[in-house]
Amino acid sequence: MIKFIKNFRKDEAGAVTVDWVVLTAAVVGLGVAAFTAVETSTSGLTTEMTTAIGAADATTTIGG
Repeated sequence: MIKFIKNFRKDEAGAVTVDWVVLTAAVVGLGVAAFTAVETSTSGLTTEMTTAIGAADATTTIGG
């Protein structure tokens, strides 16, 4: 039984799995953060464009 416990403590196969899970979680977290930043900026830009297009007078602008 003691030999089994010592071998179990030395086995590092599960540690690699934990490393990959942590690395994957970090990549997903960075992806979510980037998406949130882009979404927020795009929403503000869309609002500004809608306001600018609504305020534009096509006949005056095109006719010069």
